Amino acid sequence: MIDATLQPLQRAILRSPASLLAARGVQADHVTLVGFGVGLLAIPALALQLYWVALVLILLNRLADGLDGAIARINGPTDRGAFLDIALDFLFYALIPVGFALADPAANALAASVLIAAFVGTGSSFLAFASIAAKRQISTEAYPTKGIYYLGGLTEGAETIVFFVAISLFPGLFAPLAYLFAAACGLTTVTRWLMGWRAFSDME
Repeated sequence: MIDATLQPLQRAILRSPASLLAARGVQADHVTLVGFGVGLLAIPALALQLYWVALVLILLNRLADGLDGAIARINGPTDRGAFLDIALDFLFYALIPVGFALADPAANALAASVLIAAFVGTGSSFLAFASIAAKRQISTEAYPTKGIYYLGGLTEGAETIVFFVAISLFPGLFAPLAYLFAAACGLTTVTRWLMGWRAFSDME
């Protein structure tokens, strides 16, 4: 919901470190893969209830997610980079609830399952819209530098990060927070379905 508003600030903050990394030969894909590896370490940290460790790893993953895009804008974006970025992002999002389910199956497993299903809804509707938009050569002015059509919604990247921070700081509230965020994701999915229905039916 607020990704487009935060984008200029994010670019300004990451421009200098991205330039330093690019000057040393670091490629955007390298940062994407390292960031994903760091993010994966959050899963066992969550399972062991090392929530502060998990939070640091989650934030490092999200930092890498911003840096890879900044480096790509310097070196030139690639289709492979765009593919890696979005594919690994969606998997990372779905794995975080798994960590909480492992930490306390009795309290968190059902809520984690509902949340993962909600993430499938937002992710599938996002990618379905992007694939048809690419076929019809439709672009968006809100996210002109994205590798694929970036369809916004109530729950975008910024809101997901805030949610991950909240459940890491307050793990005892995982279940109610997960149900709340899943509902917001459900609303995002429905609005994206409606946007796709309207946008593509008008062009038949």
